[in-house]
Amino acid sequence: MSQRVTSRFFRTSLRTRAAVLAAGLGASAVLGAGVAAAVDNSAAGVAATAVQAQAAVQAQAAAQAQAVEKAAAVQAKAAAAKKAAAVKAAAAKQAAAKKAAAQKAAAKKAAAKKALAWVSPVKHYAKSASFAQAGGMWQSTHSGQDFAVPSGTVVVAAHGGTVVKAGGNGAGDGPAYGNAVVIKHANGTYSQYAHLSRVDVKIGQVVGTGQRIALSGNTGNSSGPHLHFEIRTTANYGTAIDPVAFLRGKGLKV
Repeated sequence: MSQRVTSRFFRTSLRTRAAVLAAGLGASAVLGAGVAAAVDNSAAGVAATAVQAQAAVQAQAAAQAQAVEKAAAVQAKAAAAKKAAAVKAAAAKQAAAKKAAAQKAAAKKAAAKKALAWVSPVKHYAKSASFAQAGGMWQSTHSGQDFAVPSGTVVVAAHGGTVVKAGGNGAGDGPAYGNAVVIKHANGTYSQYAHLSRVDVKIGQVVGTGQRIALSGNTGNSSGPHLHFEIRTTANYGTAIDPVAFLRGKGLKV
């Protein structure tokens, strides 16, 4: 081989080696850059995943907190409603107790007032013979007040007391009275009911104001159906006082 050929070959070989080396260096550089980019991308992905995980945890915590808050609100509302219902029930119970007490007091007051009160012995009557009226039907003068009513009219106790006389023959005051009843009252007075068609009480019986004691009639010395009514200072005939004046003094319109 000639010197010129040898020189040319040598120069060609050098250029080839330089190109190969440069290519190798370039490939290494490219590979290194790719590795670095891959590392960067991997780190970024990990960071993004961590951020997402943290966000998910925070969202879950917020949802749990909201659920707890909502449950607490529901419980508080239920407790408030229960308390309000209890307060309302207590108030209703107190009002009912107060009303019952008021009704009881009113009933007691009414009973006490009734116990002190006097009533008319019959209803829907017409006054006929009056107290101290003179006439041939009586031994001297009339000893009571006559209330003209049909036979069978209910006769009631003008005031509460104890029956001391009851039955025929004027209950012991004589046949002129027919069937009769005499009641002793706590204030020391007596009331008498005569010419009855039926007697519904017996001696010793305690009766209340307005309680039925008999039915009116036309028995004894009577010119027609009526109730003969007397107020006496004792249980016996001869102690009568004006019954109309007495009842009016008790507040009755007779």
